[in-house]
Amino acid sequence: MEPTGLVVERAARAKPTWRDLRHRWDTRYAPYAYIAPYFLLFSVFGLFPLLYTAWVSLQDRNLLDGDAATFIGVDNYVRLLTADPYFWNAMGNTLSLWLLTTVPQILFALGIAQLLNRRLRGRTFFRMGVLLPNITSVAAVTIIFAQLFGRDFGLVNWVLELFDAGRVDWQAGTASSHTAIAAMVVWRWTGYHALIFLASMQAIPSSVYEAARLDGANSWQQFWRITVPMLRPQIIFSTVIATAGNMRLLAEPLLFNPGTAASTGGSDRQFQTAALYLYEQGFGKFDFGYASAIAWLLLIATVLITGLSYLAARRIRTD
Repeated sequence: MEPTGLVVERAARAKPTWRDLRHRWDTRYAPYAYIAPYFLLFSVFGLFPLLYTAWVSLQDRNLLDGDAATFIGVDNYVRLLTADPYFWNAMGNTLSLWLLTTVPQILFALGIAQLLNRRLRGRTFFRMGVLLPNITSVAAVTIIFAQLFGRDFGLVNWVLELFDAGRVDWQAGTASSHTAIAAMVVWRWTGYHALIFLASMQAIPSSVYEAARLDGANSWQQFWRITVPMLRPQIIFSTVIATAGNMRLLAEPLLFNPGTAASTGGSDRQFQTAALYLYEQGFGKFDFGYASAIAWLLLIATVLITGLSYLAARRIRTD
């Protein structure tokens, strides 16, 4: 009788069967096959348009006559950065709206998630309710808020008059228009982030809070010293998502002042964002090359601001 070791060695040296090879290939290559559709779709609908936009940004190209395009190099970028005050005005408005929308979204979402995490009656109803603004059409939200912030018959001005604060022409001023547009964005997206935070809060072990109560920590200390630090990954995710979305605001400022000059963001461009300026150049003046250069500069600015937001959110202590 052969020793067991020799039998095992001969089996190992035996030629692998088709089933063995298929199992080996499935283990090695199946994950790549599963994720391949995403990369194919991204290449067609994401990467190719991105690279094509970069090529168009180096041309003097009219949207209605692409055959007459001429290569001009980086002239569009030089013009944007050195000789276009409207672009810098739009970038300033974009950064202002980013601050007014991203920070309140995260803070309000944390507070709402903390309230929904308590033992309330009808918790499911309230949890579903905070998501309703997010699934509402952005056009409908903007039109309704434009009426709420109307100068003559707006509900907000009516409330201000009750306190003798006077009427505000929300569309006329820079600060007032930014406040109104930020209110739209915060109202629409806060519930989305709140549900993300709520799901993570429910995963925190209750024993951690019990130990904190035994040590004499009150509710505020538990929230600030336990809940917030343990939500750091979710806060980073929400901050990055909110930053990327708020840096390319288009529908809200476009529909806030509908009319023939909607793409200018007000009579004095007081709330024209970079995305709205891109829309004006590309689909108002049909300067497709110039609009593509704006798109690439906006992409770079979004990546930089998102990176800074990520680094700032990472500073939340987790110990």
